[in-house]
Amino acid sequence: MRAVIVAAAVAFIISLFGTPVAIRVFTALKAGQPIRSVGPASHQGKKGTPTMGGVAFIVATVLAYVAGHVALTTLPEAQIAQVKPTMTALVLLGLFVFCGAVGFLDDFLKVRKRNSAGLSAKGKLLGQLVVGGGLGVAALYVVSTNGQTVASEHISFIRDISFLDVGKVGSVIVFVFVIMSMSNGVNLTDGLDGLATGASILVLGAYALIGFWQYRHWCGDTNYAGNYCYEVRDPLEVALIAAAAAGACVGFLWWNTSPARIFMGDTGALGLGGLIGGLAMATRTTLLSIIIGGLFVIITMSVVIQIISFKTTGKRVFRMSPLQHHFELAGWSEVNIVVRFWIVAGICVAIGLGLFYSDFLAVMG
Repeated sequence: MRAVIVAAAVAFIISLFGTPVAIRVFTALKAGQPIRSVGPASHQGKKGTPTMGGVAFIVATVLAYVAGHVALTTLPEAQIAQVKPTMTALVLLGLFVFCGAVGFLDDFLKVRKRNSAGLSAKGKLLGQLVVGGGLGVAALYVVSTNGQTVASEHISFIRDISFLDVGKVGSVIVFVFVIMSMSNGVNLTDGLDGLATGASILVLGAYALIGFWQYRHWCGDTNYAGNYCYEVRDPLEVALIAAAAAGACVGFLWWNTSPARIFMGDTGALGLGGLIGGLAMATRTTLLSIIIGGLFVIITMSVVIQIISFKTTGKRVFRMSPLQHHFELAGWSEVNIVVRFWIVAGICVAIGLGLFYSDFLAVMG
C-alpha cells in the first residue's frame, strides 16, 4: 500500500506544479486549441487556450511509477519480486504513452494547420490499431514465471468466464477493440472543461482499488492463505499505475477545471482511454469496464445513435452530439453539465465496484 500511496502523491505533485510549466511552454509555442465554428457559441471564448496538456500527466505518471518502485525497495524480502518493472507495467505504460503519442500527432497537426481537422479519422484509428495490436501481442504471448500473461484468452466480466475462450489470436483482437473503444470513448467525453479529467479520475481510482484488492487476494502470492484468489498477473503494478495516473489527473484538474487554463487534447484523452482499456484487460474485468466507464459508454452511444438516426431518417435525436453539447444547446451551463456528468460517472463506478466486491462475497460465502 505504501508504494501505491507514494506513486499517487508523487504524480499529483509533479502534475500540479508541472502543468503550469506546460501552460507556459505551449503558450509560447502558440499551441492554442482551434475551435470549430459549429457548436455552442460560448466555446469561441476558449480559442487560443493551450492544448496537449496530456503530456503533463503522462510524464507525471511515468515518473511516479519509478518513485513507487523506489518505495518498493523498502518492503520485506518476500515482496521484493515486485520491485523489478514487469511486462504488465510495460504494456500499461506503453498504452498510455503511445496512444498519447497518436493524440499528440493529432493535436500537433491541428495547431500547425490552425483548424480543428488534425489527423484524419482513418489515420487516428490506424495509429490506435498499431499500438493496440503491438501491445496486445505482448500482453497475450509473453508469459511470466507463474504462467500468467497480462491479458487473458477468455472474455472476462468480474473474472474470466470459463466457457468464453477465444484463444490468443481472438484475445489480441478483443484487446485491440477494447483499447480503441475506450480510447475514443474518453476522447468523445473530452470537450468541456474538466469533464473527461474528472471522470477519468473516478475510473482510475476504481481500478487502483481493484488492483490492490486483487493483490491482497492473489494466486501468485505464496503467503496468501485464503480459499479464493485472483488469477491475474502483477496486480500491485496495476494498482500502482492506476493510482499514479489518478493522482496525476487530480493535479492536472486544478488547471483544467472551468475556466480551463489548458486542455488535455487528444494527447491526454487517447492516452487515458488506452490506459483504462489496458487496466480492464489486465484485471480481467473487460465487460465490467462497460459499467465502470459507463459515462464514456453513454457519451459514445449518443454519437452512434445520432449518426444512425441521421443517416436512416434524416433526423437528429440530439441537438448536437456528443451528449454534453446537447445539454449546452438546451441551456445548461458548462459547470452544471460537468458536475452532473461527474455524478453519473461516480454512480457507474460505484455500481461497478459493488458488483466486483459482491462477487467476492458470493464466492467466499
